[in-house]
Order: sequence, then structure tokens, then C-alpha cells
Amino acid sequence: MDKSEPNVNEGAEDHGLDHLTREELDQAQRDYDEQRQRIEVTPSTPQMLGRFTVVCMVFNRTIGSGIWTVPSKVLVGTGSVGGSLLIWTASGIIAMCGALCWLEMGLSIPFYRIKDRNGIERDVSAPRSGGEKNFLEYVFRKPEFLATCIYGIMFIILGNISGNAVAFGIYTAIAAGKDPTNPKNNYEKGLVIGLAILTLCVCSAVHVFTRRGGILLNNFLAIVKILILLVMAILGFVHAGGKLQAKGNFGNVTAADINNAADSNLNTHTSFESTGPDVASYVESFLFALFSCTGFEQPFYALSEFSRPRKVFPTYTLSAVAALIVVYSLVNVSYYCVIPREAYTGNTLVASIFFHYLFDSADSQTAYRVMAGLVAFSCFGNVIIITFTAARVKQEIAKQGILPYSLFFASGHTTPWAWLKSRIVSAPPSTSTAGLDGINLEDYIEKTPMAAFGLHWFSSVFLILITVWMQPEIQYTFLSAIYSYVLVNILGCLVSGSLLYLKLDSYFRGENGRNWTAKAGATGFIPRVSPVHCIIYFAANTFMIFASFAKPGKDSAYTASKLGYPWFVLPTVGLSCLLLGVGWWCGLKGIEWNRRRKLVVSRTPYIERVGEGEYVQKAELVEHEWIPDIKSDSDSERANSLGRTFSG
Repeated sequence: MDKSEPNVNEGAEDHGLDHLTREELDQAQRDYDEQRQRIEVTPSTPQMLGRFTVVCMVFNRTIGSGIWTVPSKVLVGTGSVGGSLLIWTASGIIAMCGALCWLEMGLSIPFYRIKDRNGIERDVSAPRSGGEKNFLEYVFRKPEFLATCIYGIMFIILGNISGNAVAFGIYTAIAAGKDPTNPKNNYEKGLVIGLAILTLCVCSAVHVFTRRGGILLNNFLAIVKILILLVMAILGFVHAGGKLQAKGNFGNVTAADINNAADSNLNTHTSFESTGPDVASYVESFLFALFSCTGFEQPFYALSEFSRPRKVFPTYTLSAVAALIVVYSLVNVSYYCVIPREAYTGNTLVASIFFHYLFDSADSQTAYRVMAGLVAFSCFGNVIIITFTAARVKQEIAKQGILPYSLFFASGHTTPWAWLKSRIVSAPPSTSTAGLDGINLEDYIEKTPMAAFGLHWFSSVFLILITVWMQPEIQYTFLSAIYSYVLVNILGCLVSGSLLYLKLDSYFRGENGRNWTAKAGATGFIPRVSPVHCIIYFAANTFMIFASFAKPGKDSAYTASKLGYPWFVLPTVGLSCLLLGVGWWCGLKGIEWNRRRKLVVSRTPYIERVGEGEYVQKAELVEHEWIPDIKSDSDSERANSLGRTFSG
């Protein structure tokens, strides 16, 4: 670190935040008040996450249950093989545009004002964890706490992957020889829900016990899952080339249908022939396909824990998304090389049918069940990564002070593994330059946001339990759809729309406005295709938000009788989630009025320069304080005075 840069500058322009010098950070530690403060330190240099983890986070989140199950929904919804492939291609392009939006805002926000060695003031970016929360708070500053409440309450309730936990239960049951689609045993609800809650418990426990262990597990699962997809892509083309031919009939599907599937499905003259689906069916298909392609946002939720994010993220995030677009396209074509179009239904487990036709005899279910087990494995990996990143976001939400006992949920605690390790292995001599009772930034013991993990676990189990009356397959579909509608479409619309506003403001007002282009271009990140990426992502998500209100046709795969719930429930519930945050904000303001006190939250970082023009946050002082509201007191005194005047 260059000791002369950055210096403290009072009255930072953006957000009114200063940043601490090293001496001030150590002094804050000595003056620490547990009742109203928290000092959160980022992992030390050896504990920082790197390039490989960026890629694995994107892989593990994106490859969940979607690519194994959603292709059947997309085909039935579009009514044609060609149309379904176009939906997947478009979803991949939209996901890439979304990744560019997140890169631009995530690597630029927040800004801090510094003085360089020549005493010249300028704005620099020092990114931090939290993802969309930071973006929306930067754009929508007033009314105070409103953006935080709208995003925070919505994310606390829906920011989990409980749908994939249910999917884990479904496919584990299938792998064990059970049938969760059969009403005779009440759809195996007890087994499915029990397994879903168990996987949530296991994933939370892993991350609470050891941060590093959770990351290693995430990376391992990601690599295994991408290898499975590559093998499946190869198998389909091998079958199309005349090998691994089916030798028996499978119900109404004959061996000839399977062996000729590639010629039939991928015939350029007939592949776009449609059975006449409606707009609503296309929109629902798009919704599910886009859900299967998202995952690029995960590294941004834990941004402060990565080494050199500005240098690493653009290349490796975009490479991971591009690789998945290619692999997903190959896997979908591979499915069509094996499975005849007539064998697809809205709830077909495509991956298991694929293996079933390739390796099973007509009276065998072995390959089908093995593939169901692999899908459950994939869902488990999805829950692992979401648990890690979503807990970080919920910790960041708590730092804003909008929750009861916010500082409790905002706190990180030493992991049991780190505690045990410190007792067994003697620590090496300290290399820190901290003063007496100061903070050792490089010798900092591994911590994890345990209370935030508890909050995440509770919200995940809550969603499962309030939808437990549904059949497991319907429950999975609904939870996945509501996640996609709210956290992909609504948040995607808000974030890309906000970015578009910043660009327009910068173009028309320049230095008299937010001046986004100059500030983000100096120490943040602006893609070369700007502003095309945010226009495409905004238009696509806005269209899907409102087009979801279109009523499906009577022959659609998305009618209430086939989907399991009325078509209007999804967009109605999704948009209503925004009102939960508004109501929460009103409650917070009511508490302030009742107490005659104002909630004041300050988040003061300690940042270091780690490269040419690149700054990172190494620690943060979080302070929550309820101070007397002078304006309210003055209004009250005036009211009392008027009352005395009139009574006299």
C-alpha cells in the first residue's frame, strides 16, 4: 500500500461516507462500543477468493435443476424444436447482457473521495459485497432507507433457492425408487420435504463450520457438474452418429423413434413447425429458460472477499457465462438427438429420459434412477453456493440497520474450524503493522456471518412450509418461477433501468449530474458495448414482467390445470413483494416518529490501493445510533404552544 494514498477527506461526495486511515481504524478498535458498532474485516490475503472460484460460483449456481428439467417446459411452451432452441439462445444472450450490467455497477459502486499524493481530490471505486443492494441504494438515495427496505425485505424472504431444495428431495426420492408423482402415497411429501429441509440444514452447517471448506466443496461440485454436462453433450452426438442405439420400445416410444430422433427433431424443414402456442406460453418458457441461465450475480454478493476484483471479474465472469451458453446449447441439441419430440411433456425429467433411452432396456429403470441421483447432486450444489452468497447479502442488509437486532445479524463470528485449528496449530509470528490493541488485517482468523446463515435458513424453510400443500413437482415449479420473476426479472429491470438512467444523466448533465461515465470509467468498469447491454437487459425483463399477465390459451402447457396454480398468481405475488418493502419502510418511519428519534447508520470503510487505479475495502466500521429528532421535537413544541394559545 502507498502510505500517502488514500488520505481521509471529510464530506465525501457520494453517500456522505468518509474512509478511515489505518490509525483511525486502530483507534476505532480501541474505542469499540459493542452496543452500537461493529468492525468487520475482510479475509486476509491468503484467505481471499480468486479466479477459479469466480468461475466455479457461476457454474455451480447456473447448473442447478434447470438444464435437466426445463428443456421439456420450453419445448412444450413454444411448440417447436427450433423455437425452443431460439429461446435458449436468446436467454444466453440476455444473461450475458445481465452479467455486463452487474460488472459495470458492481466494480464501480460505491465511490469514495480521496486526496492523492499531490493533494488533488478525486473519486475512486472500492467495491464491496451486497450486489444489487449497493446498486439500488446508490441510485435511489431518497427517501432514506426506502430502497434498502424494498430490496432487503424482498431478498430476505425470496433470496434463497428453496425450490431447488425441493427438487433435491424429488430426485433423491426417484433415485431411491420412490415415485413423488404418484398420489397413492401422497406424492411422497413427507420424504421430499424432509430431504429438502435436511439439505438446507447440511448446507448451512457446512458454511457455518468452515468458510474455506464450503468454498472447496462449491468448487468441487461445480467442476463435476460441468463435466457431467459435457459427457451428456458428447453422448447425444455419439448416438446421432449411429452408436448407443436403442434396442427396445419404451411405452409408446419405439426404438426406431429414438434412433431417428436427430433426423426428425433437427430437420430444418420441420423443426420450426409449431402447434400454435400463445404469447403467454412463450413468456413462461422464456421465464424458465432465463432462470436456468442466471447465476452470474453470485460472485458479486461476496465481492469484498475476492482478490483484485476489478482485474479478475470481467474476464472470468464473462468467460464462465460464455462457456455455459455454449455447453447449454450443446446439451439441448444432444437431448434432441435422443428424445423424440412426442416424448416431451411439461414435467418430463429430460436428463433421466435421455439416459433411460440410451442405457436401459424396456423394463429397466437403472439408468433413469442414476441420472435422477445426478440431478439431485446438481441441486445440492446449487443450494451450497446460494447459501454461501445469500447469507453475505443478508449480512449487508442488516448492516443498514433496517432489521430488529440488526447488529446481531450483521456480525461475523470465528468459525468452529478456525477456532479448533487455532487451538491445535500454533500461530506463526505476526506480520501485522497494527498498533497496540489494533486490528491485524493479515493475521485475521476466519469468520463467517453465522446469524445471517440462520436468517437465510429460516426464510428457506419458511417458503417450503407455506407451500407444502402443493404437490412436490408443482411446489418446485412455483418456487422456481417466483424466484425467477422477482430476483431475475424485477431486480433485473430495476438494476438495468437504474444503469440506463445513470448513463442518460451523464450524457445530458455531465458534471452537473451523477457524472457516471467519468467516475466509472476512471476506476470502475464500463463495457465496450455500452449502452447496448443495459438496453437489452432492461427491455427483456420489462417485457417479461408485464407479459406474464397475458392469459394462456386453453391448450397451453401453462394453464392452471397443468401448471398447478392460476396463471395470474405468479406476477401478482411477484409485484406485491415490492409492497412488502414499502410497508416495512413505513413501519420503520413510524418507529422513528413514535420514539422521536432518527435512525442514523454510518458505514465507514478502510480502503487500500492494490494496483494502478484499483482500490479494495479491507475493513469497515458500522455504526447504528438513534439520535433525537430535532425537527420532530420542534414540531411537537410548536403544537403544544399553539394548543396553549387557543386554550387561553
